[in-house]
Amino acid sequence: MGIRESHTFSAWKWLGFVSAVWVQTISGNNYTFSNYSDAIKTLMNLTQLQLNNLSVAKDVGKAFGLLAGLASDRLPTPVILLIGAIEGLIGYGAQWLVVSQKIHPLPYWQMCIFMCLGGNSTTWMNTAVLVTCIRNFRRNRGPVSGILKGYVGLSTAIFTDLCSALFSDDPARFLVMLAVIPFAVCLVAILFLREIPQSTSVAAEKEEARYFAIFNIVAVVVAVYLLTYDLIGSTNQVFSLVFAVILLILLASPLAVPIYAFVKSWRLVGFEADMERQQPLLKEETTSPPAETKEIITEVAAAASADDATVLVEKTKPVIGEEHTIMEAMQTWDFWVLFTSFLCGVGTGMAVINNMAQIGLALGHADVSIFISLTSIWGFFGRIISGSVSEYFLKKAGTPRPLWNAASQILMAVGLLLMALALPGCLYIGSIVVGMCYGVRLAVTVPVASELFGLKYYGLLYNILILNLPIGSFLFSGLLAGYLYDAQATPTPGGGNTCVGAHCYGLVFIIMAMASLIGFGLDVLLAIRTKNIYTQIFNSRKPKKSLAASNGQ
Repeated sequence: MGIRESHTFSAWKWLGFVSAVWVQTISGNNYTFSNYSDAIKTLMNLTQLQLNNLSVAKDVGKAFGLLAGLASDRLPTPVILLIGAIEGLIGYGAQWLVVSQKIHPLPYWQMCIFMCLGGNSTTWMNTAVLVTCIRNFRRNRGPVSGILKGYVGLSTAIFTDLCSALFSDDPARFLVMLAVIPFAVCLVAILFLREIPQSTSVAAEKEEARYFAIFNIVAVVVAVYLLTYDLIGSTNQVFSLVFAVILLILLASPLAVPIYAFVKSWRLVGFEADMERQQPLLKEETTSPPAETKEIITEVAAAASADDATVLVEKTKPVIGEEHTIMEAMQTWDFWVLFTSFLCGVGTGMAVINNMAQIGLALGHADVSIFISLTSIWGFFGRIISGSVSEYFLKKAGTPRPLWNAASQILMAVGLLLMALALPGCLYIGSIVVGMCYGVRLAVTVPVASELFGLKYYGLLYNILILNLPIGSFLFSGLLAGYLYDAQATPTPGGGNTCVGAHCYGLVFIIMAMASLIGFGLDVLLAIRTKNIYTQIFNSRKPKKSLAASNGQ
């Protein structure tokens, strides 16, 4: 492969990553239910349990993400994106028709189906994006996961703030955004997102690190910008319009990376021509490798032949850190420890996110949009910081990634207990803590799964882990929060109910804090069991760095 072709591939890879960032920016619509749940509850005269079960139906859509996982190894990325885009258009479009009162409220079971379609749409988008980008950037899985999952976290704040700025928090218009914008963005990503041949050079790895630093900086600027807007809370129409325009410019700014990469590849045309003129001399010099090299190659080939013979005699199960089929992964203790700890983390987080509207009202806050945005923005910080920090300590000291999940579980328990006490300002702090810890859990688990069980069947493996979202939503939101809230609530005329006071969710928060502590114990256990794997990953990268240093001398 010529120098120019190599850099052109790199430019296309970064263009695909930018389009992946845009897809993630709009694929967090599953976390926006609180923005329009009160309108649905009022129009359909639902109890809190019925409303929570609608939310569970939305999350059950993620269970069908197994289909996206199976398809990821059989269908091209553009087809997977298109399926997700169409599903989202139908699912959220039907909800818009109901909330805008264009049609009469649908029967409850039909609303569950459309909720499920909307929830399932994001699994196709996330699978296409994560599988493709993790494979394109195999040596930087932490930053890739942190950045992409970070933008998922930001998407709730982006949708919420744009709707607040342009449409005064109108739930019907909010649903139009959820239906149309993801569809349009996915159509754009279809053109650019695909797997690109890998470059394993030291220079390419350093270039990736520099570019990821730029993506991190842009993402942090977007998050701070959104947080500033939330704190200012201006209702001036001109100010809101300016905010929306600047936000769109910030979201488009990562395009500078692939543009720079394309310009860099064009500048290398002349350099490559000079290299081609010197090619015969280079061929003469490299045609006959040194005797030592031949000896090493012979020894490696002999060792490989011996290994192959051993495999033919007896096929052994893969060990942790090697490529696993789904059945092989599910036969290990490590998979179920990871699965259960993930359930404790995301289940409790989903319960808070799905019930934020009612939690805010119970604690005396009529407008909960600020808490939804805080959860989203700090969820972003949790994802992007944990992705980069876990990668840094893995490369520097071989620190097992599950330790970061353990730390997030302890902090999550503290945040839940703080909200159970219902002290002044507790919901502000609780929203920040829960959002950040939920973000850490999502960002760190993605590379952990690929490091323990391999990338060959990663699409399906990822979607099996994501089953914890509907399971956790059902257990902690649908059952626990729904039943305990209704037990404390007062019926309202015309159907439905309401509850005001710390007692509405106090016991819910305490039980979820206990679940978080269980998750902490499981994460510590997984970190101990996988310590050797992360030591091997750490050691495997040291020779490459030493070789690069010796070549530079």
